[in-house]
Amino acid sequence: MQTVYLVSGPAGVGKSTTSQALAKALPNSAYISGDAVSHMHVNGREKPWESRSELLLIWQNIWRLTSNFITHGVDVVVDYVTFPEEAKWLQKQLIALNTNVVYVVLWTDKSTLLQRDQTRLPQHQMGERCLILIDEFENSGLEPRHVKDTSSHRVENLNEIVDDIRSNDRYRLKSE
Repeated sequence: MQTVYLVSGPAGVGKSTTSQALAKALPNSAYISGDAVSHMHVNGREKPWESRSELLLIWQNIWRLTSNFITHGVDVVVDYVTFPEEAKWLQKQLIALNTNVVYVVLWTDKSTLLQRDQTRLPQHQMGERCLILIDEFENSGLEPRHVKDTSSHRVENLNEIVDDIRSNDRYRLKSE
């Protein structure tokens, strides 16, 4: 049975770093960057947080890519800002493929998040959007069992985070 790992959290929390390390730790895996999928739409693209139809297009593309990899026996790591309703939607789309879906939201306090954002290249800094996303997650119905607090973690602890995501059943989405 293949597994899809949805690694989420506000901008700047370490999704990409963690997702890439997770993908490398799996024996047969694919890495899907939701941002890269989003930017495939070149002309006419809207900001996904401002357009339901743009967000749906992104998720449908992530679903199709994920399905293709799963069908070929490949585990998938999806790196994208994923709210609980989107995680459940993807799980529902994949139900016929008998797939485990692991949903983990990386988390840290606001000041640490802003500090981490400042270490990014200027064109990748999200600033205020980081804080808006924290509020959106807090109002999304996110279950605490899906939250992985990384406030005190550093890049040197990345293997511990990856091992926890792979082995801790609390992050697994249960079938409805």
